[in-house]
This record gives sequence, structure tokens and C-alpha cells, in this order.
Amino acid sequence: MDWNADLYENKHDFVAEYGRDLLSNVPENPGQAILDLGCGTGTLTHALLEKSTSVVGLDASPEMIGKARQLYPGMDFRVLDACLMPWNNWFDVIFSNAAFHWIPDHGALLKAVSRALKPQGKLICEFGAHRNILRIREAFRPSLERMNLPYKTRFYFPTVEEYRSMLEQAGLRPEVVMDFDRPTPLKDGPYGLRNWARQFFWADLKCLHEKRRVRIFEEMEKALRDELWDGTQWVADYRRIRVIASKQAEGPHRGKGARTCRIR
Repeated sequence: MDWNADLYENKHDFVAEYGRDLLSNVPENPGQAILDLGCGTGTLTHALLEKSTSVVGLDASPEMIGKARQLYPGMDFRVLDACLMPWNNWFDVIFSNAAFHWIPDHGALLKAVSRALKPQGKLICEFGAHRNILRIREAFRPSLERMNLPYKTRFYFPTVEEYRSMLEQAGLRPEVVMDFDRPTPLKDGPYGLRNWARQFFWADLKCLHEKRRVRIFEEMEKALRDELWDGTQWVADYRRIRVIASKQAEGPHRGKGARTCRIR
């Protein structure tokens, strides 16, 4: 995925703002080691300093890490594939907001997370749930296909049941697994949807001339106006899954008593 870090920081800062609620689940302990996995431009990595003095930000995007280092000099930011994390029994908390859905192999991801956590360490994360941005994706696909371009599903949006099972297989005991709707206003009034698509569908759009991109944006806006335009702004049909899980002292274990919830 190619990221425009400046566009992300200026137009899609709602991603980090919504993540601040997730921060309340991270305990305060100056001595704990925290990893912000998929840290983006570092907004929440910096906020995690309120929880601990030892915080590392990790992202696979050099553009995002470059922006994070510019915004928060002196912090520990690293460019790395999450599935290839080198740490063993190192972190007390692995935190992640709006990043996991970009990673296709969650079996490998959760094994790496489990390996990097200390025994009883916590995974605290939130990302796209089943049916996330469904209407936006349904509007984008035919516009792309009319230009004889294949549409590829680039996201992983699991159900609660599916993800709970994956956590257990990786040796992580689910404590909270819940999904919920989060209608999300997009910045810049009538231009909000196309700004969003330009950022998050860029892998599909980058091969097109700008005139063809604009045509796709206009078709999407026409298809979605009755559902996602509220008269002053576009409201994306976001759905989220929130997970809190702890690493077991021994191997994979099907924990009892996990709370599985849906919020509508």
C-alpha cells in the first residue's frame, strides 16, 4: 500500500481521534513496554507516553514513519512488517488502532503478536469489522470494472466469532471481542468521499489518469448520495471490531469466559 502521509494527517485525522477511546483500555505503568503496531503518523504513539516511558511505534510504510519522526522527534519509530517482528516476550502491551485490516495473513500476525508479548501481556486493538465500508466498496467496484480494471479485496474484515477463534489458536485468551457500527463523518464537505477514496483506494487508482479517477469519484458520489450524504458532509459506513486479549503462559488454549458482544 502506498500512503500519502500528508493527506492522511490533514484529512483523515479522525482515525487517530476515534482511537483515543481505545487508549483508555491501556493501563498506566511507567515501567511497562508498549508497542504501537501500525502507528501511522504517530499521533497515538505519542499519546501512549502518558501510559509508559517505553513506547515503540511500528509501521510497514516508510512514508508514515517518516512523517511520525518529523512530528515527534526523539521517539522510537521503526519501519517493519508486523508479521516479521523480531521480539520475544518483550512487550507488556501491544496496541493497534485501524491497522490490522490492512494485513492479509492474520494467522502469521497473531503468532508474531503472541511471540512478542510477555506472558500475561495484553493485545489491545481495534480495526474494521465484517461489513465495514460495505456500501462504499459496493459503489467503488462497478465504477472500477466499467473501466475494465479488476477489483481486488485488499482488506480483512472478520466476524466476532471468526476472530475469537483465531486469537485462541495463537495462544491469546480473548477477554473482549465486540463489533459495532461507527458512522464516521469525513472532512471537506462535498469533497470528503473522494478524499477518502483517493487515500484508501489508491492502490486501485494510481494507474489511472486523473480524469478517470474523477469520473469514478463522481459515480461513487451519485450512487451513495441518498445513503451517506447528510446534506453537509459524507458519513462513511464504518464498522469496528474491538479486541482485548492476553497471552497465555503456555501454548494455544481455548479460554473460557471471554465476553463476545455486538453493539448496534
